[in-house]
Amino acid sequence: MFTMRRLIIVATAAALMSGCASPNPYDGQAQDSGGMSKTAKYGGLGALAGAIAGAAIDHNNRGKGALIGAAAVGAAAAGYGYYADKQEAELRAKMANTGVEVQRQGDQIKLIMPGNITFATDSANISPSFYAPLNNLAGSFKQFNQNTIEVVGFTDSTGSRQHNMDLSQRRAQAVSTYLTSQGVDPSRVSVRGLGPDQPIASNADANGRAQNRRVEVNLKPIPGQQYDQQGTVQQYP
Repeated sequence: MFTMRRLIIVATAAALMSGCASPNPYDGQAQDSGGMSKTAKYGGLGALAGAIAGAAIDHNNRGKGALIGAAAVGAAAAGYGYYADKQEAELRAKMANTGVEVQRQGDQIKLIMPGNITFATDSANISPSFYAPLNNLAGSFKQFNQNTIEVVGFTDSTGSRQHNMDLSQRRAQAVSTYLTSQGVDPSRVSVRGLGPDQPIASNADANGRAQNRRVEVNLKPIPGQQYDQQGTVQQYP
């Protein structure tokens, strides 16, 4: 009987093989706190999922099915990891000293743009100092054009909820409109306004409210997109 323990062993072996098949020149720039490159970690998790799926599909030979599934899915996950590693490193370089924070969360990249550089109080007009970071982002998004761009606006809790929901939506739309005016493909971009929801600090003091007044940009893999181990998108007829 092909047990879960054996599935994990097979998945691990496949992940190691896919991870070692082609070195990632960006491993030194993107490692988690335990020293493992993000690419290797994503490949291993993908390989485990693929192993389970492969074993489920091939009932006659679960070991073979698990190995095939692990290799296929693990390579795809590692491929996007390479792509995201490169994009993350480039964004960190371009956003240095701008006030924009770059975070990596799994296979997503999050950009946090605080209210002190984005918009004046109760306004959806882009602040003059925010144009330079937005221009740099637009250039990066055109260079790395194989993921989706979600722009999300937030406010603090001051004022009515409906006003804040409308304001956050207009701020997100203003950022989206500017990015597309600079040549970013509008089909990649979506917007949401979440108003005072999902605060990242307390609204009880001025400093916390300032942190909550922000715009976030979330970069995510395109559903169904396939990447090779060098992070290159695979085109199929």
